Amino acid sequence: MAMLRRWRRIGALVASLLLCLPLHLIWRALGVRSPWPRRFLAMAARSTGARVRVEGRPSGGDIFILSNHISWIDILALGGATGAAFVSKDDVARWPAIGWLAAQNNTLFVSRERRGGLTGQIDALRAAMLGHQPVALFPEGTTGDGRTLLPFKAALLAVLLPPPRPVMIQPVHIDYGDAASGIAWTGDEAAGANAKRVLERRGVLPVTIRFLEPFDPSACADRKAIAALARERIAQSIVAHQRPSAAHIDPV
Repeated sequence: MAMLRRWRRIGALVASLLLCLPLHLIWRALGVRSPWPRRFLAMAARSTGARVRVEGRPSGGDIFILSNHISWIDILALGGATGAAFVSKDDVARWPAIGWLAAQNNTLFVSRERRGGLTGQIDALRAAMLGHQPVALFPEGTTGDGRTLLPFKAALLAVLLPPPRPVMIQPVHIDYGDAASGIAWTGDEAAGANAKRVLERRGVLPVTIRFLEPFDPSACADRKAIAALARERIAQSIVAHQRPSAAHIDPV
């Protein structure tokens, strides 16, 4: 039955891609902004078994989303809910098919190891923000277990001081509830092994995306203050929505 569930969900993912990709390419050929990456991500999330529920509202105008990170499902669920372009590690760009598909949603690929290239990465992120598409960053830099929150890496937040256009920071809490431990991508688990485990799980996967109180980055002294404030709001939401004994948030 596990194998059947996996292949059924893979089939649904492929069907979603076959529906959305040709239409997206037509939109691109016409020089029109395509709605199909967002629609594909929403359909793909549902294909994996995720059932997305939204609490709160995205801030009006241009937004820069800072979110906790648990699973590759986060990208499907958050992208489908917001239409955001993601900031991703540059090794994803080299993944067969996945890297090309990510680029269709204007993903910005950055290297977290190449310190010398940080200025160029910030310039590329600044240019991406000029397109009015929401931008989403997972500032932990890796996936966690859903119960804890890792320190936020603030380097790329220098793009917000000042931003290329008026923008609000929107902290987002992605919550899988009790299912988090079963789908979290942690430790040395290979990508394929995690995908297999997620696609073979029984039942639906409840995902709540909580849009928390936005704030103006210009009110913060520096990028570290931006990271600290966003982390504090996400941490408060994690604690508020878990059993008191389940959540453990380390200080910054």
